[in-house]
Amino acid sequence: MGRIVKQVSEGTTKYYWYPGEKKEWIRAAVALGIGLAAFGLLMLFTRNVLLAVVMGTSVTALVAGLNFGRRDARALAGMPDLGDKAARRAMAGQAGKAVWRAFAHGLGGAAAAVLILNLPHSGVIADWVLPVVPAVVGALAHQAGMLYEQLTASGSTAGPAATPAKTEPEPALQGAAK
Repeated sequence: MGRIVKQVSEGTTKYYWYPGEKKEWIRAAVALGIGLAAFGLLMLFTRNVLLAVVMGTSVTALVAGLNFGRRDARALAGMPDLGDKAARRAMAGQAGKAVWRAFAHGLGGAAAAVLILNLPHSGVIADWVLPVVPAVVGALAHQAGMLYEQLTASGSTAGPAATPAKTEPEPALQGAAK
C-alpha cells in the first residue's frame, strides 16, 4: 500500500492511501505508453487498424509480463520457512498479491482479445489467431521475466569464501608417474 503525506498545517497531517507502490504504477504507465507509441507508429506507417491494435496490445502485454514475472520471481525467492505463524501470514499476503497480478494479467489479455475481435476484419487468422497473440506474448514475457530475475540473482553465501584445502597426491600415483 502506498501513501501520500501532506502537511496541511503545523499540527495537521493528511494521509492519502492508494493500492500498490508508486514505482509499480510508473511501470504500468510505461507499459501503456510504449504500447500506445507502438500503436501510433504502426497506424502512421501502415494505416491498418487491426495490425496496429494487435502490435500495440502485444507490446503492452510484453512489458507488463516482464514486470509481473520479475515481481513474482522476487516474491518466490523471498518465501519464508512455514514453521511459524508470522511466516505463514507473510506468505498469505504474498499469495494475495500474486493472485491480484494474475487477475490483472488475465484481464488485460481478455480485454485485448475483445478489442481485436471487435475491429473490422475478416478471415480465420483475424478471428482465431490474432486475438490470442497479446495474451500469449504476455505469458511468455512473464516466464522470461521470472527466468531473468532468477539468472541475475546472486548465489553468494554469507561471509568470506574459504581457502581451498591443499590436497596431497596419493603415493601410488606418484610411483606411477615416474
